[in-house]
Amino acid sequence: MKKHKLAFVLGTRAELIRAVLILEHLQKAKDVDLILIWSGQHYSDNLKGVFFKELHVKKPDIELDCKGETDAEVASKAIASLYPVLHKIKPDAVVFLGDTNTVVGCIAAAQLNIPILHIEGCWHSYDWRLPEEKYRTLADHLADVIYTYAQGYKDQGIAEGLNPKYIVVTGHPGIDILERFYFSKKVKLEKMATEEFFAKRGLQKNNYYFMTCHRRENVHIQKSFLAILNLIEHAKHTVYFAASYRTQAVIKEMKQKLPKNLIMTDPIGYEKILILMTHAKAIITDSGTVNEEACILNIPCINIRKATERPQVYDIRSAVKFDPDKSEKYTPEIIFKKLEKITVTKWHQPFGSRNGTQEIAEDIVKRLRENRLRGHLPEDNHLPIQHSFMEDGIKI
Repeated sequence: MKKHKLAFVLGTRAELIRAVLILEHLQKAKDVDLILIWSGQHYSDNLKGVFFKELHVKKPDIELDCKGETDAEVASKAIASLYPVLHKIKPDAVVFLGDTNTVVGCIAAAQLNIPILHIEGCWHSYDWRLPEEKYRTLADHLADVIYTYAQGYKDQGIAEGLNPKYIVVTGHPGIDILERFYFSKKVKLEKMATEEFFAKRGLQKNNYYFMTCHRRENVHIQKSFLAILNLIEHAKHTVYFAASYRTQAVIKEMKQKLPKNLIMTDPIGYEKILILMTHAKAIITDSGTVNEEACILNIPCINIRKATERPQVYDIRSAVKFDPDKSEKYTPEIIFKKLEKITVTKWHQPFGSRNGTQEIAEDIVKRLRENRLRGHLPEDNHLPIQHSFMEDGIKI
């Protein structure tokens, strides 16, 4: 039996969560040699090790060391480190997911002319301050095949010039992930959610807000970060803030005094995140994934974003928008009044159908078996490229 070699590159806990069930389905294909490469963008145990353990993911086959103080350092290491690895293992295709510094490593695959499969493509907030916006655009335009989760996202990709032939619309993996790791384990998680669990963290069950905040435009711009802290200071309940190490470093560098109602903690594992989310009065976050999960779980949310790639949350009124860049417009009084209004409502999640993880895995395996991995072929190009390929017209 011919073995098809597939490299799957990940580097952050968010990517791992969204990829775990796709990896599981791919491993069932006996004729696919799946090589998991971990970039090292996230490397501490509570950003990496605990997630591999809780999600039951096999140890990476190859681990890189793409650490750095800046985005440029991490992204450049991803390219430089992946190039020799991919050159050596020569996979039939390389999979990237999302929009992180690790995804910039797709440049190495492109330089080696290895087909690139980009999962979670065509999403845009159109806020060009975000490094993630640039990375997703880069990955989409280099990708041979793009997987996205709604026709509306595909339409966005087509509008920016991507070839519709190579954009595959599937169900949403996030729904499958919560089904596996929350709904099917709800009894176990509820047993863990004791009064002692919350008291240990200085919380009263069902009487606090759970918060995450990590984006550059929120944390590194002092005016915006101070606006976020001002919002927190006006919250009527304790705010439990699971802060990334980079965010903690910025707070320390700013010598910023935190609101008295804010409890800041290190990053935590996925099970504990789910317990804290589902027993919070509401969630305050700038994470697209957390905002999306809150919506699926029917938890009201304050979305700390100027613009979002998931506007569906506003369509169904599951989230309150807070733009810290315009704090005079989005005052704490207005934000918390809106939050109170949606707290008593229910909604149906707007992210489409389940089974996206299986659909993506099955399409990848089928393409490997049929050798249908390459995009960017002149004969399939949707643009008027004939002039570039014309003969010279010189008669002799």
